Amino acid sequence: MKVKNVWHHFLTISEHKFLVMVHCFKVGLYRQGIFHDLSKYTPSEFLTGVRYYQGNRSPNAVEREMFGYSGAWLHHKGRNKHHFEYWLDFSKASGGMVGCKMPLNYVVEMVMDRIAASKVYRGKDYTDGAAWEYYQRERPYLDGAMHPETMRLLEKVLIMLRDKGEKATFAALKKLLRRGSY
Repeated sequence: MKVKNVWHHFLTISEHKFLVMVHCFKVGLYRQGIFHDLSKYTPSEFLTGVRYYQGNRSPNAVEREMFGYSGAWLHHKGRNKHHFEYWLDFSKASGGMVGCKMPLNYVVEMVMDRIAASKVYRGKDYTDGAAWEYYQRERPYLDGAMHPETMRLLEKVLIMLRDKGEKATFAALKKLLRRGSY
């Protein structure tokens, strides 16, 4: 394990966490902003992050490529409600796993998470369309996994971010949170 990876991974996850916190505060999600992604500092997630740190993408993706799954990701998504994977459940009606509709506050935190991740990994190449571009790459794998209403809202918000920018998108999210439903 490289000592420099410990420091760089710590800086990366801390920068991400700080950006999510700032963004959450702008829409009124103070508690979620403060507690966002604390599990990344636990040994089961942090040590994987250090071991597979590259700086330009998630270490969990590297672990997944090597072993066919990421133990750190399984730990993370099971503890953080802003990931749609947290909301997967078994349905007798469908005979398998289905995505449950996410509460609005966690959808908004998911958006902030995607924006912050794009900013951290893209750096100076970040644009307001980056989160939409990333979503487009993962979209083919999401049908059936993410609840259709959650997916529609996520897409609407990411397109708004791409087309109208952060300020307008955050204002719309703050208004939506006041309304309380989608």
